[in-house]
Amino acid sequence: MHSTLIVARMDPASSIDVARLFGAFDATEMPHRMGTRGRQLFRYQGLYFHLQDFDADNGGELIEQAKADPRFVAISDDLKPFIEAYDPKTWRSPADAMATRFYHWEASA
Repeated sequence: MHSTLIVARMDPASSIDVARLFGAFDATEMPHRMGTRGRQLFRYQGLYFHLQDFDADNGGELIEQAKADPRFVAISDDLKPFIEAYDPKTWRSPADAMATRFYHWEASA
């Protein structure tokens, strides 16, 4: 499994709206199209964390392919009033807001 973590800014009061938008999006086949196995959203003191799990390390490629889908465009637009870039000066795409994992551990089977 491969995970990505996007970090951005969000007013904590927006969490209900953001969760609703993702709930509707995740009820479609879009997560499957993007290879998404799971999604978790977190908030902490004005920050937004979007943890997305994929079957393989090709989630970024699948998301790139899905970007032209009207449903992907719609959720991106719908989230704009609620989610701001962590660093607006350097942000061009969600890839610019991805945290870098520097340690990973899993229990053995």
